[in-house]
Amino acid sequence: MPSGGAQATPAARIPLRDFFRNPEQTAFAISPDGRYLAWLAPWERRLNVFVRPVAGGEALRVTAETARDIGGYFWKGERIVFVKDFGGDENFHVVTVDRTGGEPRDLTPGDKVKADVVDILEDDDRHLILSHNRRDESVFDVFRIDVTTGAETLIAENPGNIVSWGTDHDGKLRVAGTSDGVNTSLLYRESEDAPFRPIVTTSFKETVAPLFFTFDNRRLYVASNRGRDKAAIFEFDPATAQEGELLVESDEVDVESLSYSRKRKVLTAARWVTWKVQRRFFDAETEAMFRDVEAKLPGFEVSFTSTNKDEDKFIVAATSDRTPGQRYLYDKTTRELTLLADVAPWLPADELAAMRPVTYTARDGLVIHGYLTLPKGVEARNLPVVVNVHGGPWARDVWGFNPEVQFLANRGYAVLQVNFRGSTGYGRAFWEASFREWGRKMQDDVTDGVRWLVGEGIADAKRVAIYGGSYGGYATLAGLAFTPDLYAAGVDYVGVSNLLTFMKAIPPYWKPMLAMLQEMVGDMESDEALLRAASPVFHAERITAPLLIAQGANDPRVVKAESDQMVAAMRARGVEVEYLVKDDEGHGFRNEENRFEFYEAMERFLAKHLAAAS
Repeated sequence: MPSGGAQATPAARIPLRDFFRNPEQTAFAISPDGRYLAWLAPWERRLNVFVRPVAGGEALRVTAETARDIGGYFWKGERIVFVKDFGGDENFHVVTVDRTGGEPRDLTPGDKVKADVVDILEDDDRHLILSHNRRDESVFDVFRIDVTTGAETLIAENPGNIVSWGTDHDGKLRVAGTSDGVNTSLLYRESEDAPFRPIVTTSFKETVAPLFFTFDNRRLYVASNRGRDKAAIFEFDPATAQEGELLVESDEVDVESLSYSRKRKVLTAARWVTWKVQRRFFDAETEAMFRDVEAKLPGFEVSFTSTNKDEDKFIVAATSDRTPGQRYLYDKTTRELTLLADVAPWLPADELAAMRPVTYTARDGLVIHGYLTLPKGVEARNLPVVVNVHGGPWARDVWGFNPEVQFLANRGYAVLQVNFRGSTGYGRAFWEASFREWGRKMQDDVTDGVRWLVGEGIADAKRVAIYGGSYGGYATLAGLAFTPDLYAAGVDYVGVSNLLTFMKAIPPYWKPMLAMLQEMVGDMESDEALLRAASPVFHAERITAPLLIAQGANDPRVVKAESDQMVAAMRARGVEVEYLVKDDEGHGFRNEENRFEFYEAMERFLAKHLAAAS
């Protein structure tokens, strides 16, 4: 691990846009027959899908999106299926196009339709199982859809409380999850002709999450924390509704990921995250392949991201904390590893900064984990600092390449990322410790991280800024309002300012989980005083530090009114606030030119108010 002192040589100043440009090529995927490669690359500034034969040849662009990047895609026989939304509204449609191009077909049309893929049906080249909310904005029905004609057949109509659906290995809809906001139930049926029946009901604080069926389609593998703090992987019998064999657990964190070979019908590996990714292999063949690639790419975190039906060709992603890395084609038979692309060849990894894990103890004794990235070549004393608070808030920061962190470090800032209480993966007790603690103990964890960094002599107490998106934007506003002497500046990116209006404006499809959200954050009626006390907009008079706010006009999660009211409150008092609004964006800026404008504004803002030593 790198030490807290100065690193070898000062970093060269890298152009801002090099951190936030669209990748040169990324998201490679192999066709099911193993004959073709697809990937995303820029065309007319937007990420579009390209295809070429695996054996080599000219690349063919098969999509022509010009409004927004394609957010994701996958192969479906000889076709490509991709998802797109409109101006950041998150009403994602599922669209298909032939691998040779041509006119795309929207499989889920409708002005306010939001769709999700339930099962890509790998053994059926013609159909998908999708869910969408065309009938009722608040719930999702399930359909089998023909990707060539768009014809859809209803499989299951949502009675109003189902929030998740799952299939067996034959593509039959056999499990579902319900929520009344407080309690969750796992529903199961023996076949698609049988009715669903509840087999497990728990508080939302307990998880029995189905991952996939056993290979005989009779039992399930689940991630469960029932009767324990850390989630672990079990085999689960629907007949008894009990966890059976324990496959893997960790004393430190939740284990929630399990993979398998579809061809060989064996479990391959479990995955969990401490400060980095950890794995346990169940299959010698998979482990041998992984170790072979790992040995060929020393110093990189490797992962297998795509394969063909024969499982003899794989896409390998090689990444680290200092680079988005390279993508390779691995031939399992010959063990040959072929470079496909460097994701961002313009970024010199040697000039970027190492990201190291840190821990400290919060004021109430809770151990908090996080990451510290120090600017390369600068003594780690009295540095300007940007605290980068993650969104969610029920998510977590992980080790790996983060363009924001690397940009800030390249400009001379130390960057502290905090997995405050409520961050996921650290067990049930750590998660529950965040309930009704927005602006209180959750914020204290961030505050205590700053004070720890000052106490270590790394941070200059007079040059600390706070920045984050979504919940991180809320934490920025809360930090400036509730600890006004701690921060010299703040940058709020699509953040919540008023917990009362935030919960009233949630999207229709979140309504089934509103009671859960109110238990975790606070009830809009019985806890109005608590929510008001934790809402920065009602304490704007305490904010003295300059503030930059960025907002997407079409954001369905944190609506524009959240930022509008904060800006109005600040300007009414004559406090400096810059406000950047993008009419073609939602919850975060996806379009390259908008990212450039936001981060250029941030660079100027931080340089003005922190005077970074770069």
